[in-house]
Amino acid sequence: MSDEITVEEAKVNYQTRVLIGGALFGALVGLAGAFLMLKNAERKGTELQVSTGEGVKLSLIIMGLLRQLADLA
Repeated sequence: MSDEITVEEAKVNYQTRVLIGGALFGALVGLAGAFLMLKNAERKGTELQVSTGEGVKLSLIIMGLLRQLADLA
């Protein structure tokens, strides 16, 4: 067995690291967003309620952000 890493193995390792890093970053951003929404509701003295319209708006904003990220590459 050779200790050398082939180009294909290096590519797979790189892709795996990028995907794991992106997943962790996305989870942290999602957690921060949820925290901010909860704190805002708490400050107003209400329970967190997201209407259908607000959910659609948020989804469109996220999709726009993902499209911009895809254009960076």
